[in-house]
Amino acid sequence: MKGCCCAALFNSINMRKNKFLFLFPFIFCFLLVISSCSKEEDEAANTTEEITGEEGQEETPEEPVALDLSQYSTGQKVMMQTFYWDVEPRFEWWNNLSDKVEGWAEAGIDRLWLPVATKGQSGGYSMGYDPSDYFDFGQYDQHGTIPTRFGTKEELEDLITKSHDLGLEVIADIVLNHNSGGGLEYNPYREKETYTNFDEQHGNASGMFNRSYEHFHPNDVSQSDRGDLFFSEQDVDHDVPYVQDWLWKKDNSVAKYYKNEMGFDGWRFDYVKGFAPWVIKAWMDEVGGFAVGENFDGNADVLVDWVDATGVSAFDFAAFYKMEEAFDRFDDLNYLDGSMLRKVYPNKAVTFVANHDTEKDENEDNRIANENKMKAYAYILTHDGYPTIFYSDYENEAFNEEIKQLIEIHNSLAIGNVEVLHVDNDEYIMKRAGNAENPGLILYISTGSTTKRRNVQTNWNNVTLLDYSSNTTYTPTSDENGMVTIEAPANGYSIYSITK
Repeated sequence: MKGCCCAALFNSINMRKNKFLFLFPFIFCFLLVISSCSKEEDEAANTTEEITGEEGQEETPEEPVALDLSQYSTGQKVMMQTFYWDVEPRFEWWNNLSDKVEGWAEAGIDRLWLPVATKGQSGGYSMGYDPSDYFDFGQYDQHGTIPTRFGTKEELEDLITKSHDLGLEVIADIVLNHNSGGGLEYNPYREKETYTNFDEQHGNASGMFNRSYEHFHPNDVSQSDRGDLFFSEQDVDHDVPYVQDWLWKKDNSVAKYYKNEMGFDGWRFDYVKGFAPWVIKAWMDEVGGFAVGENFDGNADVLVDWVDATGVSAFDFAAFYKMEEAFDRFDDLNYLDGSMLRKVYPNKAVTFVANHDTEKDENEDNRIANENKMKAYAYILTHDGYPTIFYSDYENEAFNEEIKQLIEIHNSLAIGNVEVLHVDNDEYIMKRAGNAENPGLILYISTGSTTKRRNVQTNWNNVTLLDYSSNTTYTPTSDENGMVTIEAPANGYSIYSITK
């Protein structure tokens, strides 16, 4: 009885199982159809999202077209300092420069500041700042050499001629404060022998502008300069009429010989702290030309007073030291908006990042570190003032192309009033307003460790901007009120202007 019940139960379950198996193919097909339809709907949706350019959808914006910078001009170019301290190879420098001037002219340079061109006491090793014979350009045998450290007089004349043919002005470096390399003579004003005898046998082979103790301080005309003493025993006394005659008054004076015979177009006056400003005015009244003084002082007020007294330009050491403080010493970009000569006399301020003195200075506070030089060049080549490029930086392969790009931007877009739009510890944003024919630019410097963006007010409404330094690819568009968000790379800079 028990076995029969179990058999009956098994048969019942088996029948139900067979019915389920009978329905399974239909259930499977139904589920397959539903799954397939769902997959097709998903694929259709994904395909629609990837399609662009269909009617009713926004088209991909075109790449902005850069301005042709060659069609814009600020009317001002830049000066090249054509040397560094202890240039090599000796006796070949004029020829070396002759090989480079064509490229410099093409890059947008308009003036060449040459090293002191005449012979110094150190002969073939002299950089010229120990002047002995103002008329020995490398044609007299004295101080152990015929050529100067830079070459011969003929090579210098060839360089000047070639530069003029390329439309470049040539600036002479003039040392008026002191002399060096004369012979010994008894000096009654000092009651001892001094090296103040400059004649054909003693450091002045040209025989022009011979000097003795009567032409240096002290003498019966004056006891000392108003300025600081340097090479005190050979400190030139400009109050002596004979000295004035030979330096700038006579037809064959130093000033007129350099201009009329050698072809120099202007002057860089060395160590102007050493003598009174009227000396510069007297020189300029005779020969004119572009002129800039080396007043080595970071106080902008001192530079302004000197420019007022002389009427000529000055190297903006105040701007130099503000850049050094901003990028190096204090790492604070607020210093970029500090007191500078260019803010008072933008047309009399000659700005620079490095020179032959700062390059060799062991004091880190007197030079801008290499890793910050390009931000400094971006600063001087976008602001007002007359920028000077240092030979060693331009010829540095790591800097060359970037400096050339900055020169092009300066010569084409750096025009109009300067307005600082924003400044803080690690960001500095400045606008050049441009004019009716020129859009101007915006400089954005950041020393931050990440990319920075900031919303600023521009003169440009509803226009796409481009970074002409190529340091960022971010191309924002301004709104109808000229507001736009611009970008600066980490520890770098960008320079924005409009596109076509």
